[in-house]
Amino acid sequence: MKKSVFLGALTIAGLAAGAGSAATLDDVTARGTLNCGVTTGLVGFAAPNANGEWQGFDVGVCRAVAAAVLGDPTAVEFVPTTGQTRFTALASGEIDMLARNTTWTFSRDVDLKFEFTGINYYDGQGFMVPRELGVSSAKDLDGATVCIQTGTTTELNLADFFRTNNMAYEPVPIETNAEAQQQYLAGACDVYTTDASGLAATRATFETPADHVILPEIVSKEPLGPLVRHGDNEWGDVVRWTLNALIAAEELGVTSANVEELAAGTNNPEINRMLGTEGELGAMLGLDADWAKRAIMAGGNYGELFETHIGENTPIGLARGLNAQWTEGGLLYAPPFR
Repeated sequence: MKKSVFLGALTIAGLAAGAGSAATLDDVTARGTLNCGVTTGLVGFAAPNANGEWQGFDVGVCRAVAAAVLGDPTAVEFVPTTGQTRFTALASGEIDMLARNTTWTFSRDVDLKFEFTGINYYDGQGFMVPRELGVSSAKDLDGATVCIQTGTTTELNLADFFRTNNMAYEPVPIETNAEAQQQYLAGACDVYTTDASGLAATRATFETPADHVILPEIVSKEPLGPLVRHGDNEWGDVVRWTLNALIAAEELGVTSANVEELAAGTNNPEINRMLGTEGELGAMLGLDADWAKRAIMAGGNYGELFETHIGENTPIGLARGLNAQWTEGGLLYAPPFR
């Protein structure tokens, strides 16, 4: 008897999970707008421009999802979140997805009940100091005051690094990157620590970037990527495969400039399946056949987004490094579209 009750409970739980899994996709479609959580402002990744329009590498993921689902890359309500508020915003349903330089960790995945849908930037934590301090290594920072965003893996990694190296530090807690920048430039802290990409983005906005040094040590693994709520399986698939489409498009040579032409059909079966001229991949996601084509047209493939917003020819000046395609010695590797 107990066995049948247990199995019955499992069935009910399964049905409830199944019913909930389609809810976000249905909500976004009915609303006609994607609510996407982003940072409060990190140039190159997510920040409003002079006209108040959000731009950046993470913003590009939001726009690609909106294009795939709603047919309009501008149908996004951007919700600025801090390290402290981002997870509450997602768990409460205030946002449909979070695309905000957030590190995939065990506890966030398992304990906080989120589902990371991939990695859009492989990063690691670094340290930035004024050049005039004459510091050349993070191991010379004993006794330093350090600006640190609360509620982040950065905060925990900082404590680990200093403890491991038998060094002391004085934390200067801050909420946002803008506050960190202000405090650091005002001399309230000797050091600013965050993901190395964030340091490069922040330094690029300084009046004299060359007066500040990003030290050579990278003290953690920070796989950054978009996330959704647990139980949002169908919605998670949409976000995951939109990101995969941007990554695969670069590998396959599909760009914002040629996707329209290639969508008419090619001799490459994987391109055809991704762009909807063969198979039923869109229908499997609950979308139409052109979902990936629209996602790529929104801001380009992964490489185009990278070069436009954070690449070596931008003020931020990031090299591809680990974020190169696997065929180029990097870690980017999209599962097959088949």
